[in-house]
Amino acid sequence: MVFAPTPQLTVTVDQPNDHPELHLHPGGQGVWQARMVISLGVDVVLCAALGGEIGQVLEPLLVSEGVDLKVVVRDSGSGGYVHDRREGSRQEIADVPGQPLSRHEIDELYNLALGEGLRASVSILSGPNEPWLVPADLYRRFAADLGANGGRVVVDLSGDHLGSVLESGVFFLKVSHEELIRDGRARSDDTEELTRSMYELHAGGAETVVVSRADQPALALIDGELFQVEMPRLEAADPRGAGDSMTAGVAAVVARGGDIRTAIRTGAAAGALNVTRHGLGTGRLDSITGLVDRVRLVPADSRQQERTTPDELAGRVVER
Repeated sequence: MVFAPTPQLTVTVDQPNDHPELHLHPGGQGVWQARMVISLGVDVVLCAALGGEIGQVLEPLLVSEGVDLKVVVRDSGSGGYVHDRREGSRQEIADVPGQPLSRHEIDELYNLALGEGLRASVSILSGPNEPWLVPADLYRRFAADLGANGGRVVVDLSGDHLGSVLESGVFFLKVSHEELIRDGRARSDDTEELTRSMYELHAGGAETVVVSRADQPALALIDGELFQVEMPRLEAADPRGAGDSMTAGVAAVVARGGDIRTAIRTGAAAGALNVTRHGLGTGRLDSITGLVDRVRLVPADSRQQERTTPDELAGRVVER
């Protein structure tokens, strides 16, 4: 189950040849994650709130993605954006985030997604396109209710939404090093500082933690052991979407009964290949599986572990 509370309509103008092209797709974190899970051969139930003219356009587009779509109809309109990519980089023309979910819409969406999540082995709780659209405490409640009934919760969140979901505990957390620094959970991108933050996140409720680091190898904390996620370098066509694809890859493998190490390697392969494409959350299954064997989980520098023990790292407090 993918909880995608505020999907967006994405409109992109591109020009790969002499003539411009107009691309209309559903977007937003949950949509991109669901798209990648489907690419990896796993069925997805996507729970979302849609409304207004944009919502009317989004619904058939979401169905065409191959998801089992469950919708709560909103009184206010859904959001979207228009990007111009004709010069090679994305230029934002317009961004309409939409309106916050009302109390009634929150209750309806929560009941809908909870029912579907209780029937699923894995649930991805994706964030809204703007944090103020959906209250953070909703994620705490989701994680608590799903976890208490045997569900595995996978998240890629930051800020207050991350803090709330940690209170209930999650099976897997992916977060970027930029988000850790922005949220005050890490003081810099130094490996030791990020490692300290990862142990704190683990102690705070995340069973497995992965920190993505842009063009540097991601860090993974698995069963209390720290690894670097190393893989071949690939030239990026569009750097966006790698983190969402990684999270989706982990969820897909776990849903099929795979172990967490294989799941992280698959997620890393999915994320790496996604940036070689222009479509977010897209990828060929055969290409992803072919790259998995080239992804390695390498134990972190033993000298670093000798200098700083996990208990010492987890015990340090970030100055805020």
